[in-house]
Amino acid sequence: MSFFKKFFKDVLRKADPADDTVKVKDNPKPKYYGTVTPYPNFNASQDAATLQSAIKSKGVDEDVIIAILVKRNNEQRQKIKVVYEASTGKKLEADLKSVLRSDFEDVCLALLMDPTHYDAHLLRKATKGFGTHEDILVEILATRSNQEIREIKRVFNEVYKTELETVIQDETGGDFTSALLAMLKANKDESKEVDMSLAQKDAEILFEAGEKTKGINISVFIDILTKRSAPQLSKTFQQYATVSDVKLPKALEMELRGDIEKCLIDIVKCSWNTPAFFAEKLHLAMKGIGTHDHTLIRVLVSRSEVDLKKIVEEYRAMYSVSLQDDIVKDTKGHYQAILLGLCGAP
Repeated sequence: MSFFKKFFKDVLRKADPADDTVKVKDNPKPKYYGTVTPYPNFNASQDAATLQSAIKSKGVDEDVIIAILVKRNNEQRQKIKVVYEASTGKKLEADLKSVLRSDFEDVCLALLMDPTHYDAHLLRKATKGFGTHEDILVEILATRSNQEIREIKRVFNEVYKTELETVIQDETGGDFTSALLAMLKANKDESKEVDMSLAQKDAEILFEAGEKTKGINISVFIDILTKRSAPQLSKTFQQYATVSDVKLPKALEMELRGDIEKCLIDIVKCSWNTPAFFAEKLHLAMKGIGTHDHTLIRVLVSRSEVDLKKIVEEYRAMYSVSLQDDIVKDTKGHYQAILLGLCGAP
């Protein structure tokens, strides 16, 4: 059985819960599933001075650097950077680069970028140089909100002096390009309401465009999978089982090949259960010989103020071991310590 089939048959027990809100002063507010929270009694000047001392100390005090970076949220880190430069005349990132090395350095620098610049940076790295990291392109575009995608495009153009759409067109091809450009339009329905009649209609349309025809009308799949909300798509996937003998993910495996297959399957996974999608990414990054450190860093940093608590929970449910235990097995030293700090208590 392929890993993908196992993911849907045995692992994805349920979709994300529909009700993810709490009442704050009688107003609904999204529940917070991040592992990093604002530090109480925050003092940017004090933190900047502490970091300067840690950097200048004999042998550099990595423990102090970890303690500050993982216990301040991103907004607080941005304030520390401003104060640090104002008081020292140097950029905090540059001073850290001068004393840190390897993966530990990469995590620290990632934590100092605001989320939008970090995403733009990741997209640039994924499309620059020899080969394109298609999975990273899909991961980011399929899991960010419309507003976040608009901001990423703006920052990408501002920093790299070129449109993200142009880079995507230059570095990818065929149906895969069409799917990425569709996600870049940032017009996905973001409502929580589910239209059951539309779910049934979409399921029938997908069946007609895929299994029932010779070949596949890929534009139909791209249109529906990139425009509907996650709750809506979840119902569509359930309805698909009423018109077909196979589940939609299996139908995609049967009809598609290459980058577009992986792309649409990842969109399906994200729509069904985003934390499980990231839990699988982390598991694969540590499975077998060697560790994909860039994946560990990217996921833990980018989800630490979004849904990392849920990812940690899904990881244990899916693999019968804690994410923290696997990190301990696969990493070491201060790099291990900062990753564990991001994950929170096991």
